[in-house]
Amino acid sequence: MGKVARSFFQTDPLTCARALIGCELVWGPTAGIIVETEAYSEIGDEACHTFLRRHARAFIRDHPAGSLYVYLNYGVHWLLNLLVRGGGANGFVLIRALQPGSGLELMRQRRRTDKLEALCSGPGKLTQALAIDGNIHGKDLFALPDAAVYSRRGEPEIETDQRIGITKSAALEWRFLAKGSRFVSVGKARPREV
Repeated sequence: MGKVARSFFQTDPLTCARALIGCELVWGPTAGIIVETEAYSEIGDEACHTFLRRHARAFIRDHPAGSLYVYLNYGVHWLLNLLVRGGGANGFVLIRALQPGSGLELMRQRRRTDKLEALCSGPGKLTQALAIDGNIHGKDLFALPDAAVYSRRGEPEIETDQRIGITKSAALEWRFLAKGSRFVSVGKARPREV
């Protein structure tokens, strides 16, 4: 299991979001296995920041693949996204949940909980547990000395579902989950019976 190369992010958001499931995100003394992601496409995706925000389109234009796009959601939670560009389509992948691995005591202190499943089971919880905030917005993942994504071991079972908490382009099944993981933010929705 080695560090992924920049080419990992030089694809399209859907491919990258799926490929990140099972990878390890290392952030300083903390780390965990990525168990949930969401893809956002620069073109044709009303839920993506690029749909209405010029600065998001400029961010894609001006930064290399693998750059960190971090923003404050509803003025409360920082959300960690990775820039995907240079392949079939440009956009972002939101890291929604991790299965905590290293630095558990530090994560527990930051999150003020002992419950393992509650440490990184949501994008805001994850950034709090790893001490990620807006100060790293725009940084290149590959230029950070103590942060990396490591390739996954084996081939995890992956489920798809609709993205969480959005109202536009809501029907797209662009959320990827490690099947059966108890560390995801929300499990896969059950199909409605007719």
